[in-house]
Amino acid sequence: MIEEMRLRDLGVIAEATLPMGPGFTAITGETGAGKTMVVTGLGLLLGQRADSGAVRAGAPQAAVDGVWLVSETGPVADRVREAGGELEPLGDGRAELFVGRTISSEGRSRATVGGRSAPAGVLADLADELVVVHGQSDQLRLRSAAAQRDALDRFGGAPVAEALVAYRATFDRWRAAQTALEVLTAERDVRAREAEDLRVALAAIEQVDPQPGEDLELNRRAERLANAEDLRVAAASAHDALSGDGDVPDVGILLAEARRALERASSRDPALEGLAEQVADLGYRSADLAASLSGYLADLDEAGPHELEAVEERRAALGGLIRAHGSLDAALALVETGSARLVELDDDDDRIERLGRERDDAAIELDDVAAALTAARTEAAMRLGAAVTEELHALAMPDARLTVVVSPASATAAGRDDVAILLAPHPGADPRQVSRGASGGELSRVMLAIEVVIAATDPVPTFVFDEVDAGIGGAAAIEVGRRLARLAESSQVIAVTHLAQVAAFAGNHLTVVKASDGSVTASSVRRLEGAERESEMARLLSGLADSDAALTHARELLAVAHERA
Repeated sequence: MIEEMRLRDLGVIAEATLPMGPGFTAITGETGAGKTMVVTGLGLLLGQRADSGAVRAGAPQAAVDGVWLVSETGPVADRVREAGGELEPLGDGRAELFVGRTISSEGRSRATVGGRSAPAGVLADLADELVVVHGQSDQLRLRSAAAQRDALDRFGGAPVAEALVAYRATFDRWRAAQTALEVLTAERDVRAREAEDLRVALAAIEQVDPQPGEDLELNRRAERLANAEDLRVAAASAHDALSGDGDVPDVGILLAEARRALERASSRDPALEGLAEQVADLGYRSADLAASLSGYLADLDEAGPHELEAVEERRAALGGLIRAHGSLDAALALVETGSARLVELDDDDDRIERLGRERDDAAIELDDVAAALTAARTEAAMRLGAAVTEELHALAMPDARLTVVVSPASATAAGRDDVAILLAPHPGADPRQVSRGASGGELSRVMLAIEVVIAATDPVPTFVFDEVDAGIGGAAAIEVGRRLARLAESSQVIAVTHLAQVAAFAGNHLTVVKASDGSVTASSVRRLEGAERESEMARLLSGLADSDAALTHARELLAVAHERA
């Protein structure tokens, strides 16, 4: 339920606050005063498309803020928290939800949900749980087959809902098997070629048997072997310098002499002891280096042209894999994943057979659950037609008869049924689709009658009606007002109306008041009670707010509404 809505610089409305609350709220006002801006503002809070043309002339932006009363738990609360917003708990299981929307004159739009910025789509998600809006465009929507089926399903309650859940689960299983089967069958040749190519590639990799990092190691070995003579000369020269072979003095002997000289002099200066130890360490290290160089030279002597040839052959084998797969790592990765993929591809024939069985089993079950759904809808259709017909009789359509027909259709996620709402407006008339068998005023009453009947089994928190009384008057208008009041017993009802007969039944009467300073038109909203309400009712009846006859008629209407609500 929406508790309050605030509008600023929206259309002709400079600033207005609309106190809503439970029950039936009627919104009236002179033509051009901005009544439709109230519905526009509510639409913005419900995530509808923003139009910069709705921004008041000369204003940088328009803003709409609303306070909804919602449950602390459930889909609304979950969606708000998912969007990062917060609720304001009231301590009785209910909470206040603050939402807002701004539109700049350049067309930019911004939404807030529970104090946090959010996409307008979040508002639309919340709207699905919070409100049903009916206006002229929504009457057109009632003419669609999908909307008529949805109306029947709402009325059908738990039996239809349970049958629909069972049907959709089976339909999804059947469709998944059928889709997978179609893909496998259509791509059979492609997948067979993929399997053959994969077998060839895996065999080639298996034959080479590459190891991780082997290509880099072979590159290092090839470089070493290709430059073996240069390396041998460098290592031999260094070895001779350290070991004293040939004509080069022995570094070890020189370091030993240096150490002994320092040790002899250290008695006169203890600082030389540390230096002598360092020279001794260099001697040990030079000996180790000489031994390492000897080993290095021995390895070079053992390596010959035959080893270089073997390394180059191995590099060539790995190079083939690298060219085929982009890198050695990619070839190794194919070994990891390719075997599993090959098993999957080689299983295609068996998988096609399994999917065929799954599809056929699901199809058999789908027949059963579809029949159960059709039966539940057919039973609900009979009750809905009778209940709406009774409502239409009370809405000044005494000879009208509404029927809901459920007929076979191709399978979709919504079932195997076409649903058509047919109306025979007078005796002898053939029932016709409501889109062709009803005038604008009759369609308004059909829509209202359907909502009143459905609300008994599937209540909606808030209904918004934008001139649902279009095209009617007199006794029919009184009955429309009475039905809106009845609907408000279980839901919040907000109706923009131009008929006193409808407004009389409202427990909360708001009027949009227009004023002009000669250049800018502004509107505000005021709650009416007592004499002010009687005066507005008189204006709606006759166009004259101070006409004695109209005032008398207004008082009579209010009395009738009070007695018959």
